[in-house]
Amino acid sequence: MIQTDICVIGGGSGGLSVAAGAVQMGARVVLVEKGAMGGDCLNTGCVPSKSILAAGHAAQSAREAAQFGVSMGAPATDWQALHDHIHGVIGAIAPNDSVARFESLGVTVIQAAGAFEDARTLRAGDQLIRAKYFVLATGSSPFVPPIDGLDQVPYFTNENIFDNHEPIEHLAVIGGGPIGMELAQAHRRLGAQVSVMEAARLLVKDDPELTKIVVERMRAEGVNLVEGGRNLKLEPAAGGRIAIYCENDLGQQCVEASHLLIATGRRANVDGLNLEAAGVDYSPRGVTVDARLRSSNKRIFAIGDVAGPYQFTHMAAYQAGIVIRNILFKLPAKVDYRAVPWVTYTDPELAHVGLSEAEAAKQGRAVRVLRWSFDENDRAQAERRTEGMIKVITTPKGLILGASIVGLHAGELIQPWVLAINSKLKIGAMASMIAPYPTLSEANKRIAGSFYTDKLFSPRMRSIVRLLMRI
Repeated sequence: MIQTDICVIGGGSGGLSVAAGAVQMGARVVLVEKGAMGGDCLNTGCVPSKSILAAGHAAQSAREAAQFGVSMGAPATDWQALHDHIHGVIGAIAPNDSVARFESLGVTVIQAAGAFEDARTLRAGDQLIRAKYFVLATGSSPFVPPIDGLDQVPYFTNENIFDNHEPIEHLAVIGGGPIGMELAQAHRRLGAQVSVMEAARLLVKDDPELTKIVVERMRAEGVNLVEGGRNLKLEPAAGGRIAIYCENDLGQQCVEASHLLIATGRRANVDGLNLEAAGVDYSPRGVTVDARLRSSNKRIFAIGDVAGPYQFTHMAAYQAGIVIRNILFKLPAKVDYRAVPWVTYTDPELAHVGLSEAEAAKQGRAVRVLRWSFDENDRAQAERRTEGMIKVITTPKGLILGASIVGLHAGELIQPWVLAINSKLKIGAMASMIAPYPTLSEANKRIAGSFYTDKLFSPRMRSIVRLLMRI
């Protein structure tokens, strides 16, 4: 029996954050991980996906170089070298998440599956662990829905597509969310034909006014995008290919592809933990937690994808901080989701934080909606990347409620708005900042300044200025 202060189950970003923080502050920590250290983000998620996106960006830069007066040949993809690039990036980051590093910090690492014996005891392999507190950080896995004919054809998920080193002629993607759209665009830029089949609206969680710009760009690059697909059916086709049938308002849609990717969302990893023995309430959506991230067993916390409501690496890290304050310092720290940002790393990128226009309307709030186009930005003109816009939601008095950005480096441009919402700032704070010229970030200042345009350039203001000029 191992006696410890905290037992963390799951060696992904959230679990590692808790383990590293707690042990360095003096707590005894045991970390249980049955798979690869670093979890989904390092091995099959954020890191490899952004690595393949970087390769796609490089290929597209070559195609578009002529607009700058630079001549380059058509890009060609070496799929084995692409595989090596992806895994080289993983390998460069892996030591930060390794067993050796965490053991050097003082964490006891057990590489085995864990299951509860009772409310205070976990079995991991042949070890029994009794802890004052447990933290569930078991993450999520690809959700593969029941699709007619799926059992007859091979397919990728995010867990194995990054192991591919063979040429892909035509990739069919089922699922038009962030994962599906990012990987669709990357593979198109790397030379594959690509088709995306989505049952609802593409990028449905984001503002349709902004997602339209992403969709138009991807269609212009040659990605076949099908929205509103229903009655999906898969069949093996000649030459090892896969036939994908569906229907939408335009009639029957049919794609014959060489490879298939299922990107239809994620499901929480709760199976096999024997949570019933620990008195932990859960559902297929994950562990039920309160605002302090405690489960129905108040000594067992849950963070990251297994707790929700947002399945982002940065959310797991944020929740880890909440748990550390609760466990180590006995503070009743609670989550605050007002300023949760997310980014879809298509090109152009799509970023959001806070309330959207639709959410504000649903709440019946009186708001002002500000818009600013990237074609008004001098740096965007110089980069030949003027497709994009910023959309900001404020109260009538200027309190910032939300912001959405589509365009070059939107993921970087969203960060001041995260700070503003988190700090409950008004639009004047953004309007009064000094932005270096020429930068894309000037767009943040310009849209903030537009809040005052009607008053500053009104007939009343002109009258006041003319009066003052007579003094």
